[in-house]
Amino acid sequence: MSEVVLFELLKTQSGKQIAIATLNSERSLNALSHEMVALLYPQLVAWQEDSNIALVLLQGAGEKAFCAGGDIVNLYENMAACPGEYSASIESYFTDEYQLDHLIHSYSKPFVVWGSGIVMGGGLGLMAGASHRVVTESSRIAMPEISIGLFPDVGGSYFLNRMPDNCGLFLGLTGAAINAADAKFINLADHFISNADKSLFIEEIQQISWGDTIALNNEKLTSLMKKLEQKSKVHMPLSNVHKHKALIDQVTDSSKLEDIVAAIAQLKTDDKWLNRAQKSLAHGSALSVWLTHQLINKAKGLSLAQCLQLELNAAVKCGKFGEFQEGVRALLIEKDNSPAWKFASVSDIDKETKDWFITSKWLAPEHPLALLN
Repeated sequence: MSEVVLFELLKTQSGKQIAIATLNSERSLNALSHEMVALLYPQLVAWQEDSNIALVLLQGAGEKAFCAGGDIVNLYENMAACPGEYSASIESYFTDEYQLDHLIHSYSKPFVVWGSGIVMGGGLGLMAGASHRVVTESSRIAMPEISIGLFPDVGGSYFLNRMPDNCGLFLGLTGAAINAADAKFINLADHFISNADKSLFIEEIQQISWGDTIALNNEKLTSLMKKLEQKSKVHMPLSNVHKHKALIDQVTDSSKLEDIVAAIAQLKTDDKWLNRAQKSLAHGSALSVWLTHQLINKAKGLSLAQCLQLELNAAVKCGKFGEFQEGVRALLIEKDNSPAWKFASVSDIDKETKDWFITSKWLAPEHPLALLN
């Protein structure tokens, strides 16, 4: 059995080293397993503390995906083993995953994520906090959790709120896929570099004269990426989000979730991207749609740590409630694509269910993420 994460050190002409971590599960599109998280976290901490490491590069094995999301098949098995109960495995997975995401957001050295191919869910959680986020012509990014009875977690309530106007809300509610140009427009990516230039990028970072000043190292890395971006012969695709920005503003211009859902559903358009967004929302879990809206609104102005604390409570409760299990069953286990959601629409969700989801499972000092700041 090969390692699910590969670690490598490259020498540079300055004597410093480049640290590379590779998610190594091509068959699962590098789905983020608990084992991957458990390997990545201590290694990233060690590299952060090692003065000889100039920067870290996180990538996915193969050409198809950086990371297609969390290992939800394994999560399904954990939920199925204790239906209607809190799963210790579910809590442990999300706790460790969110701690890893927080570490990347707060990393004290240049941190590059090469976000080519599919970048979804847990993969976007890894990418969102990097100091230098690369997208390519093959990047396909989404937070499609409404289709599996979950919600945009891994810091989604934090970074969706930091997109232009209500773009984050629209993407969270519809699970719409975005491309490289979209990612740059909504502040989820920093640089567009062709896949063909990846080897050149790695060669070039080995030639940089890295020092001990983090700010200068960041500047050197940014300068190189801008140079590669400018010389690229590959052009970014057009941004669907930018193209439809006025329409997105229009359909999300309400404080009532029911009005937003209705406005999206009633759009009369032949645009394929918008049509897919409509269908995804219509087919998704009403509870997930409500929870997404609830968390995005509640998280406004909160720190990343506070957002992750809110999300962990919601994720663990999703594991107990049954909606998440049913969504994964329909999409990935039995693959009938006919989930039996508990609520037909957001207006059908009862107050007792809403209150239960927004009430914390833990007292503040006992929260598994209480020490994050």
